[in-house]
Amino acid sequence: MNRINKIAQDRRVQRALADFDGRIPQIADLTIAIQQIAAPTFQEAERAAFIQAQFEALGLQDVTQDELHNVYGRIPSSSHQARQPQGTSPHPVVISAHSDTVFPAGTDLTVQRNGRTIHGPGIGDNSAGVAGILTLAQTVAEYDLQCPADIWFVANVGEEGLGDLRGMRRVVERFGGEATYIVVEGGLYGQISHRGIGVQRYRIQVETPGGHSWGNFGQTSAIHVLGRLITALDELQPPRQPKTTYNVGVIEGGTSINTIAQEASLLLDLRSEDSAALADLVAAVVALVQQFARLPQVSVTMEMIGNRPAGGIPADTPLVQWAEVALRFVGRPYPHFITSSTDANIPLSLGYTAVCVGLTESNNAHRLDEYLDTQYLAAGMSQLLLLTLAAAGY
Repeated sequence: MNRINKIAQDRRVQRALADFDGRIPQIADLTIAIQQIAAPTFQEAERAAFIQAQFEALGLQDVTQDELHNVYGRIPSSSHQARQPQGTSPHPVVISAHSDTVFPAGTDLTVQRNGRTIHGPGIGDNSAGVAGILTLAQTVAEYDLQCPADIWFVANVGEEGLGDLRGMRRVVERFGGEATYIVVEGGLYGQISHRGIGVQRYRIQVETPGGHSWGNFGQTSAIHVLGRLITALDELQPPRQPKTTYNVGVIEGGTSINTIAQEASLLLDLRSEDSAALADLVAAVVALVQQFARLPQVSVTMEMIGNRPAGGIPADTPLVQWAEVALRFVGRPYPHFITSSTDANIPLSLGYTAVCVGLTESNNAHRLDEYLDTQYLAAGMSQLLLLTLAAAGY
């Protein structure tokens, strides 16, 4: 009998699993409460304070915040509770969900409910994920599901945008390679990620003399150069397999409608499932930048502003297998294995044991019309509980 099925036959676990259906309204309310606290990347302090209060109310031990506003709380191992000698329990399990969102301060966070769906910016990514780890902690404690390993619950910052996974980098520095990492996303139900996409991000800056649109007509414009550079980028042909992509996500520059721009810049996102393919794409972009930098009276610079390292663990790693079996157990017979860019990139890039799973289905992530479908929330929580217990040696 596999470990997941054995755990699921435990009477206390059965009661906990059965209880998730009745908790959907409570989880939905908690998700909205989290979503209503603005948390742009680098501005997560207010949401972190709310999460810390929730950890403390649940009775977690060693509840703290670090200087980045990562929030930590622990359910101690059964060996610690029994006052057994240190070093006799398995290595810790770290359950994390990122607390930041892509939406800037001042975004209208109004929520609308429509049957089983909840609409609102950041509702699925990742308010539901944070609500999920809080609900998981509450469930483990309420049903006294004592495990041989410490279970740490972490709401980490800096997953989105230019956060460059800084929160998870700090988490992994703290717990190291002996921990097992389970990363929780509010959406992505039915998907299992044990491989991380490599992502490199750059700011490309163009500078020219500029001038007056009439009096200096003919002078080189930084905006016009940047436009030609974007066109050249768009002519690149990265491989389809391994999947490799580029995207210009932000452009800035200029002073006024009647000014020949002296400065213009873009933010460029480069991704690939394969490190070598990503390196080739970066080299192609560098060659374009060097080509444009040779134009008369033009300066072009390229600065790295983000580096999410690629990595992965084999599909036959026990943690990945437990995630798959748990997903099948809760009614998803065909799990979808994906390569993605999540907080799991950091431990995976170091060869540490990590996996990313989702709680329910959501859509329109990173858009104002984002929505969360609660239909699979009980199943997603059940998968997460079973996976956590298996990883913690229940």
